[in-house]
Amino acid sequence: MSSSQSLGGPSQCGKVLGPSLDKIIKNVAWRKHSHLVAACKSALDKLDTLSDLPAADASSPIPSLCRSDAELSLNPLLLAIDTASPKVIEPTLDCLFKLFSLNLIHCEIDRSDDADNGSIISRLVESVCKLCSLRESEIELGMLRVFLSMVRSPCVVIKGDYLVHIVKTCYNVYLGGLNGTNQICAKAVLAQIMLVVFTRAEEDSMLVRVKTASVGELLEFTDRNLSEGNSVQLVQNLINEVMEASSEVIDQIRQPSSTEPSQNGDLAVEEKGDGKGEMADCETDVKQDAAVDSTIREAAFMLFKNLCKLSMKFSTQDNSDDQILIRGKILSLELLKVVMDNAGPVWRTNERFLNIIKQFLCLSLLKNSALSVMTIFQLLCSIFMSLLSKFRSGLKAEIGIFFPMLILRVLENVLQPSFIQKMTVLNFLEKISGDPQIILDIFVNYDCDLDAANIYERTVNGLLKTALGPPPGSTTTLSPVQDLTFRLQSVKCLGSIIKSMGAWMDQQMKVGVPYLPTKPHSESSTENYSNQNGEEGTISEYELHAEGNSELSDAATLEQRRAYKMELQKGISLFNSKPAKGIEFLKNSKKVGGSPEEVALFLKNTTGLNPTVIGDYLGERDDFPLKVMHAYVDSFNFEKMNFGEAIRFFLRGFRLPGEAQKIDRIMEKFAERYCICNPNFFTSADTAYVLAYSVIMLNTDAHNNMVKDKMTKADFIRNNRGIDDGKDLPEDYLGALYDQIVQNEIKMNADYSEPLSKQANGLNRLLGLDGILNLVMGKQTEEKPLGANGLLIKHIQEQFKAKSGKSESVFYAVSDVAILRFMVEVCWGPMLAAFSVTLDQSDDKLATLQCLLGFRYAVHVTAVLGMQTQRDAFVTSVAKFTYLHCAADMKQKNVDAMKTIMSIAIEEGNYLQEAWEHILTCLSRFEHLQLLGEGVPPDASFLNIINAETEEIPLKSSTLTSLRRKGTLQNPAVMAVVRGGSYDSSTVVVSAPKLVTPEQVNNFISNLNLLDQIGSYELNHIFAHSQRLNSDAIVSFVKALCKVAMSELQSPTDPRVFSLTKIVEVAHYNMNRIRLVWSRIWNVLSDFFVSVGLSENLSVAIFVMDSLRQLAMKFLEREELANYKFQNEFLRPFVVVMQKSSSAEIRELIVRCISQMVLIRVSNVKSGWKSVFMVFTAAAADERKSVVALAFETMEKIVREYFPFITETESMTFTDCVRCLITFTSSPFNSDVSLNAIAFLRFCAVKLAEGGLVCNEDRKDDYSYILAGTEGGFDGHDFTTKDENVSFWMPLLSGLSKLTSDPRAAIRKSSLEVLFNILKDHGRLFSRPFWSLLFKYVIFPIFNSVDDKNENKITDDEESLTSSHSTQCSTWDSETTSVAAEGLVDLFVTFFTVVRSQLPSVVYVMMGYINCPGSGSARTGLAALERLTSELGSRFSEDDWREIFLALKETAASTIPGLFKVVRTMDGIEFPDDAQSYVDLEVSSEQDANNIDVEDDNLQTMAYVVSRMKSHISVQLIFMQVMTDLYRAQQEFLSAANIRILVDTFLSISSHANQLNSETILHRKLRKACLILELSEPPVVHFENESHQNYLDFLQDLLSHKASVALELGIESELVSLCEKILQIYLDCARVRSLKQKPTDPPVLHWVLPLGSAQKEELAARTNLLLSALRSLSSLERDSFRRYVSKFFPLLVDLVRSEHSSAQVPLVLSDMFQTCIGPIIMHC
Repeated sequence: MSSSQSLGGPSQCGKVLGPSLDKIIKNVAWRKHSHLVAACKSALDKLDTLSDLPAADASSPIPSLCRSDAELSLNPLLLAIDTASPKVIEPTLDCLFKLFSLNLIHCEIDRSDDADNGSIISRLVESVCKLCSLRESEIELGMLRVFLSMVRSPCVVIKGDYLVHIVKTCYNVYLGGLNGTNQICAKAVLAQIMLVVFTRAEEDSMLVRVKTASVGELLEFTDRNLSEGNSVQLVQNLINEVMEASSEVIDQIRQPSSTEPSQNGDLAVEEKGDGKGEMADCETDVKQDAAVDSTIREAAFMLFKNLCKLSMKFSTQDNSDDQILIRGKILSLELLKVVMDNAGPVWRTNERFLNIIKQFLCLSLLKNSALSVMTIFQLLCSIFMSLLSKFRSGLKAEIGIFFPMLILRVLENVLQPSFIQKMTVLNFLEKISGDPQIILDIFVNYDCDLDAANIYERTVNGLLKTALGPPPGSTTTLSPVQDLTFRLQSVKCLGSIIKSMGAWMDQQMKVGVPYLPTKPHSESSTENYSNQNGEEGTISEYELHAEGNSELSDAATLEQRRAYKMELQKGISLFNSKPAKGIEFLKNSKKVGGSPEEVALFLKNTTGLNPTVIGDYLGERDDFPLKVMHAYVDSFNFEKMNFGEAIRFFLRGFRLPGEAQKIDRIMEKFAERYCICNPNFFTSADTAYVLAYSVIMLNTDAHNNMVKDKMTKADFIRNNRGIDDGKDLPEDYLGALYDQIVQNEIKMNADYSEPLSKQANGLNRLLGLDGILNLVMGKQTEEKPLGANGLLIKHIQEQFKAKSGKSESVFYAVSDVAILRFMVEVCWGPMLAAFSVTLDQSDDKLATLQCLLGFRYAVHVTAVLGMQTQRDAFVTSVAKFTYLHCAADMKQKNVDAMKTIMSIAIEEGNYLQEAWEHILTCLSRFEHLQLLGEGVPPDASFLNIINAETEEIPLKSSTLTSLRRKGTLQNPAVMAVVRGGSYDSSTVVVSAPKLVTPEQVNNFISNLNLLDQIGSYELNHIFAHSQRLNSDAIVSFVKALCKVAMSELQSPTDPRVFSLTKIVEVAHYNMNRIRLVWSRIWNVLSDFFVSVGLSENLSVAIFVMDSLRQLAMKFLEREELANYKFQNEFLRPFVVVMQKSSSAEIRELIVRCISQMVLIRVSNVKSGWKSVFMVFTAAAADERKSVVALAFETMEKIVREYFPFITETESMTFTDCVRCLITFTSSPFNSDVSLNAIAFLRFCAVKLAEGGLVCNEDRKDDYSYILAGTEGGFDGHDFTTKDENVSFWMPLLSGLSKLTSDPRAAIRKSSLEVLFNILKDHGRLFSRPFWSLLFKYVIFPIFNSVDDKNENKITDDEESLTSSHSTQCSTWDSETTSVAAEGLVDLFVTFFTVVRSQLPSVVYVMMGYINCPGSGSARTGLAALERLTSELGSRFSEDDWREIFLALKETAASTIPGLFKVVRTMDGIEFPDDAQSYVDLEVSSEQDANNIDVEDDNLQTMAYVVSRMKSHISVQLIFMQVMTDLYRAQQEFLSAANIRILVDTFLSISSHANQLNSETILHRKLRKACLILELSEPPVVHFENESHQNYLDFLQDLLSHKASVALELGIESELVSLCEKILQIYLDCARVRSLKQKPTDPPVLHWVLPLGSAQKEELAARTNLLLSALRSLSSLERDSFRRYVSKFFPLLVDLVRSEHSSAQVPLVLSDMFQTCIGPIIMHC
C-alpha cells in the first residue's frame, strides 16, 4: 500500500476518500467487520487506478467517476456506518462532509419506498439519519455537519420528503442531544437549513448566496441555559466552516457564468439554457429547468407545512405537561420565525405560499395562542411581527384577527396582566410604531374599513390605559416597579407612533412624489429599498402587489369610509342603549332603509348589535317594531329543516327577551313561518307554537346550572301530549328532539359580551372568534387537544377563505399626507392624556423625557398639518408643565418642559401660528423669574422713574439683593411669584391675602437655581432665530409677541417691558426681509405701537414711543429707493398716536423723536417725509404752545437747510410740506410763527418755480384728491406739460387763499400779498386751464366765504358770489379789502391774455364790492372797476363789454327781490293812529309783558327794514353812477348792443325806484317807525328822482352825441316816455287831476285845496327833475316835438294849473309854450 499522501489515487474524489478509508481500516475490528475491511481495500485499490473522467458521467453520484466505480468507492462508507462503531463512523461522517462540501457528489435525493433499491447516496443519508440512536456526542455533531453540508451543496437536490426527514432527524438531535452544545448546534443547523432552503426557493436557483445564521440570535427566546463555556462560539465556527466551504465552490461554479451584482450585494446568476459550466454534464447539475425549479420550491413548501404541523402538536390529556413536546413546538416556531424574518419579495407575492401561510401558519398561531407558555407567546408575537411587516397586503383579514387576539387583548388588560407577556406586547408595539408605513396601513385598512376592528384606535387607547395605570381603588397584581415600567414603555410607544407619523409626513412632503407606485417594479428595484429600521421592504411588498389585492386610495375616499363607519357604529351604540332611537338615527342618516324589511335585514346581518337588545326590540308591541319582527322572521327559510335545527337556526342571531309577552309574540310568528315553510309537518301552527315553547323550556332546564332537578325525556314527552290538535306527536320524534337539545345547547353563534373597545366585537363575532378568545383568556384549559376545538378552527379557516375573495380584503395604500389628519384626530386625545398625566404624576427622568419627546413629535405633526386645535392643546400642555406660573412648586421635569418649549420654538417655528403666544408667554415668565433671582428691580419701578422724569435709573434695587443670598423677602413682586397663580392668569395679584411660608420661599430660591440650566443665550436665540422663519411664520410670531407684550404692559400692578424690548430686537433682526414680508410684519407692529402708545398709562406709552424711536432710527439707517413708501408706513404709528393721543407729554415726545430722527438721518429720509410732515401738521394744530414751537423750530430748519432732501425721491412730499406750513399759519399762539410760515410758503413757491419737482403721471389721483378737498370738485381738465407741477401749486395757493379769511388782520394781509405776489411773479408758468382752476379754487374763494357746492362753472354762480360777498366785506377791514381788490385787478391786467375768460367773474367780484354796504367797499369796488376798464378798455371786445354790462344789470336786479321780501315783513305790523300813543306804549309799565315782547320784536323788524332800504337805495344809486362813469369814459368802444344793455339797466333801476316810491302804505308805516325809532326816513323820493335824473341825462347824452345809435335804438321815444312819466309823477305829487272828460260826461266841479308842507317839500325835491324833463322836451327837434306833443300836451296844461314851489317851473313852461308849442299852433 502506498503512503497516506498518495492514498486514493490521482482523482479529486480519491484524495478525499483515500485517507478516510485508510482511517476506517485502522479503526475497524477486522475480525468482526472483515467485509468492511475488504471493501475499503478494494475501493482503495480501485481508486489508485482511477483518474477523473474527461467528461462527467451524469448518471454517477460522483461525476468524475463512472457510476460503477463511484458506487464501489462509496460502498465502504455505507458499510462503515452500519458498524455502529463510533471510531469507524466518525471518519466516515467526516469523509461525507468533505465530499458534500467540495461538491464532489452530484445527485437528487428522494426517499424511496424500498431502501435497497435507492441510490447509494440515498442509502448513505438514510444510514446517517439512523445514527441518532447511538446517542454519541461526536457522532451527533458529525451528523449535523453532514446534513448541513449536504443541504448547502448546490449539486445535491433533496426532494421535499427527504428534506423533511433530515429536518426531523435534526429535531431529534435537538430534543435528545447528550449535551447543550449538540442541542445548540442542532438548532443552529436547522436554522441554517431553513435559510438555505428558502433562499433558494426565493431565487428558484441552487446557486445563491445564503446568509449565515447567528447562533446568538437563535438563543434570544430559549436555550440560553444550554450554553456551556464557549459552546456558542464553537457552534458558530462549525456553521461558518460549512457555509464558507460551500460558498467557495459556488463562486467557482458561478465565475464562468454571466453575472451582475444585485441590489443587495449578492450575485444573481444568469442561467443559461444549455446549462454549460463546470458540472454541466451532470444530470443534477445547476441547470435550471422547470422540473428543478419546481423541486426547489416544492421542497420548501413541504418543509414549511411540516414545520407548521410540528408547531401544532399538542400534549394529550394523560401527559399534559410534556416538556419535550413543548420544546419541539418552540423549536418549530423559532424555525418558522427564521423563515418569516428572512422571507424575500417573491414569498410575499407567491399566491401558493400565501395560501400555505393562511392554511397552516395562521392555524398554528390560532392554536398556539391558547397556550400559557410565555416563550411560545413571544415567538407568536415575533412571527406575527414578520407577517405584519412583510405580508400584510396579502393577509389583511388574518392580521385583522390576530392583532386583537394576540396584541390588543393583552394590551387592554390593565388590572391583572402578566408582566412578561405585556412587555412582549409593548416591545412589539414599539417595533411596529417605529415603521410609519405599518402604522399608516393599519389605520387605512382597518380603522377605515367598515367590517374591520379599529386596530389603530384601540392600540392608542390601550396604550393610554397602560400609561395611566390601574384605576384608583382597583386591585392589581403589578408591583410599583412593573407598573412604572409599563407606563414608561407605553408612553414610549405613543411617542414612537407620533414620531413615525411625523417622519413619514416629512418624507412625503419633502419628496413630493407618490409614496407608492401605481405599477409593479422588478425584483431588483424592490431589493434596493429598505425601511427606516434597516429591514427589507415594507414598500417592496406593495410594489409587487400593486396589481394584486393592493390598491391606491386617496385620503378623501378613506375618510368618507371612516366617517360612514363611525356614524354606523354610533347608530349601533345608540341602538344597544336605546333601540328605538338607534333605529331612528340610522334611518335619518341613510344607513338603514325606512321599510321594516330593510330594518330586519340590518338587525340580522349587522355585527356589533347587542343580541339581548335585538330580542327586546323584536318583542315590542308597537306597530313598527312588530312589522320589523315579522319581516325578520319571514327572512328565514326553514324548508326541509328539522324543528330543532330550525329553532336553533332562528335563535342564533338574538337572545329571547325575558318578558313572557314578548317571547309569545316572537314564537308565535316563528311557528307560523315554520308551518308555511313545512306545510305538512304539523297539523296547525298551534302545534309548532307549543312545541317551540317546550323546546325553549327544555333548553333552559338542561343547561342552567341553577336547575337541580333536570327534566327527563319522559317528562318532556309527557309535557307535550295532545299538542298536535289533540293528538300526540310521535314519541321517537320527541325523544330525538330531546336528545338533540340536551346534547347541544341552543345558543347564539357567539356569546355577546361588552367589547374591550367600542368597535372591537364586530369582527370577532363575524369570524366566530369569540370562542377562541375564551380559549385564550382562560375560559378553557390552557392546552386542549385539537379535536376539542376542531370545528371552531375549521370555521375560522372557512371565514378566512370566504373573506379573501371579498372586496373588503383589498389592501389599500395611501400616499396622501392628508390621511395623517384623520389619524391625528383619533390619537391626539389619548396621547395628550397619556403624556400629560404621566408628566404630572411621575418624577422618573426617563418617563418625563419620553413624555416631552412625545409632545415635541405631536406638536411637529399637528403644526405641519395645520391642525390648530390639536397643536395648541399640545403646546398649552407643555407650557403649563413648565410651572413658571407657580415657581415655588417647580421641579427638574418642569425645567425640562421649559427646554422642550424652547426646542419646539426653534424646530417648529414655521408652523406654530397662534401657538406662539403660549411659548412667548413662557419665555416672558421665565425671564421674569431670572430677573427676580438676580435682584433686578421690577420694570414697574423703572417705568415709575420715567414717569417722575428722573434722570438716573438704578440698575439694582437698594432694598432687594439677590434672592440667592439672604436678603429682603418681603418684596411684593417676589411674594406674588412665590404665592403663584393659574397658568391663564397674565398677572399675579400682589395684594392676595394668602400668606407665604418660609418653606415656600426656600423652595422658590432653590428652584431659581434649577433655572440656571437655561441661559440667556438659549432664551435670546429664539428671538434671533426669528429671522429664519418663513413669511407666514414671522407674521404669526410677531402677532403673538405683540399680544404678550400688550398683556405685560397692561398689567395694572406690575407692567413689564420684556416682550416690548424683544419686539424691537425681532424687528431689527428681520429688517432685511423682502418688502412684502416686512410690510406684513410692520402692519402688525404698527397697530401694536399705536394701541400701546394711546395707553392711559403714561409711563408705558412713553416707553413704547421711545422703543418705536429706537426701531425707527435703525430702520432709517437703510437706504430706500425711489417710489417706495415703506418709510412712510414705518413712521405712521407716530402720526396716528400724535393725532389721537390726549396726553400732551406723549405728543411732545413724538415731536422730539421725529425731530431727532429727521435731523440725524435727514439724508436717508425718503417716503418718510410724508409721515414727518403729518406729525408736524398735527403738532401745528396742537393746543399746547410748546409743542407748536418745537415742531415749527424743526420745520424751519428742514425748510431752510434740507429742502432739497424733501423732494429728492418723492416729489409729492412737497405738497405735504406745504400743508404743514399752512397749518402752522393757523396757529393761534404766535403770530410770528404764522407769518414765518407764510414766508416759507413763498420760499416754497420760489423753489417750485425754479423747477426740479416732477409730477408723475400716476399722481393724477392725488391731484384730484387735492382739488376735491377745495371748494369744488375736479372737472377733469387736461393739462399741458407746463402744468406738470399743478399738484404742487394747488395746495400751496389754496392754502394761502384760505388764510385770507383768518380773523387776524396781519395774517390776512400777509397771505393776500404773498398769494398775489406768487401768482404775479410765477403766473407765466401757468397754462390757461390751470388759470381757470386757480380762479375757481384759489382766487374767487377769497371773495366768497360761503362754500360753493355747485358742480357747475363759476360763471353760473355769480349771484351766489355777489350776494355772499357782503359777509366777506363785513369781516375784512378796508385795508384788506383794498389789497384784495388791487391784487385781483393787477393779476387780471397782467395776465389778461391768458385769463380773459374770467372777466365776467372778475366783474362780479367788483359788483360784490359795490353791492357791499359801506362806502369804503363801494369805493374800492368802483376804483377797481374803473382801473380795470381804464387799463383794459381798449382791449375789451364787444363781448367783453357785454359781459361787464350784463353783470351790472344782473347784479342790480338781483337785489330787488330780496328787498321786497324784506319789505313784506312790514305788512303784519299795525300802527295806532297816533304815533305818540305808541311812544307812550313803549314806556308804559302797566301793559302786559307779552305785548311788550311782541312790540319789541316789531321794533327790531322795522329797524332792519329801514336799514335794508337805505342800503339798497345806496347800492342802486352807485350802480347808476358806475354805469354813467363807464359810459362817459369808454363810450367810444361801446357798441349799440352794449348801449342797449345800459339803457335797459337805467330803465330797470328807475322803474324799481318808481315802484318802491308808490308803496304809500309802506311809506306811511316806515315814517311812523322812523319816528318811533328816531331814525331818518329812507330816501325813497331822492332815489326816485336820482334814478330818473340819471336815466334822463343818459338818454339826453345819447341823443346829443350818438345820434345814429340813438336813432337805431329808438332813444327819442324812450326819452319822451320818460319825460311824460316824470311830468305825471310831479302832477301826482301836486295833487292835480286831469281835465280830460268824455263828451257825454256832465261837468264836474273840482275843489282845489292848498298843499301841505310835506307836499310842498316833495314838490321842491322833484322840481329839478321836472325842469330837466321840460328842457329835454324843449330840446327835441321841431319834427320830433311835433310828433310827440300830443302825448304830453295835456300834462303841460295841468302843470300850468298846478301849484309850484319854484318860480323856475312857470318860466320854463312859458318858454316851452312860446318856442315850441306856439310855432306849431301858428303853423297849423
